[in-house]
Amino acid sequence: GADKIATGHYARIEGNRLLRGVDNNKDQTYFLSQVTAEQLKDVLFPIGHLTKDEVRKIAKENNIPVFDKKDSTGICFIGERNYQKFISNYLKGIKGDIINIETQEKVGEHTGLMNYTIGQRRNVGLSGDEQRHYVCGKDSKTNTLYIAYGSDSKYLLSDEAIIENMNYISDKHPTFATAKFRYRSEDIPVTIEYLENNEIKVKYTDGKTITPGQACVIYLGEQCLMGGIIKQVFKDNKPLWYLK
Repeated sequence: GADKIATGHYARIEGNRLLRGVDNNKDQTYFLSQVTAEQLKDVLFPIGHLTKDEVRKIAKENNIPVFDKKDSTGICFIGERNYQKFISNYLKGIKGDIINIETQEKVGEHTGLMNYTIGQRRNVGLSGDEQRHYVCGKDSKTNTLYIAYGSDSKYLLSDEAIIENMNYISDKHPTFATAKFRYRSEDIPVTIEYLENNEIKVKYTDGKTITPGQACVIYLGEQCLMGGIIKQVFKDNKPLWYLK
């Protein structure tokens, strides 16, 4: 059998530490936050110490035809296909109301809650609305999609979140660290409280479009320490009722 498995992730392993890839724009430790320290012993990341440009250069020098391949976008395992069309092959969208969260007035109709993400601005389905609007909430019980107007809307902000299903890659459990709540988003400083039931509470200042169901990954400098799934989001000690 094989001694190690090598993958093309932009990440690094030093000893028992999982580190960000050198190419910060391509760093993929966010997606590796559920890998255990034991599993990392059997993994190699041979391009983690390289930038994407350096990888292309090596490929070209060795006549590997991917050197000029266009960077992929979206979800890697479905390619460049339309996400909504892909999902519709497996889930039937149930139409429902789009509600202006400020006025509670119906402003449109959505095609199914799974087709939208918190913070989404484009392709919401309000083409006649000239104001800049953002998806700020979903309620699966009432099949309602909420929108807010303006990128600075208070309905896009939070300051605290409960993270569940924590995976601790490192034995470091700091009180102060940084967190990434979306791939390629900037880290933000957080204060961490360790709870029971394999959960943590993270506190931060005006986090934007932080969404239940997505990953929260904790870093200490270059090291990826742990990760889990956002369970609930709060603002001013109150749970955000429009994120269900």
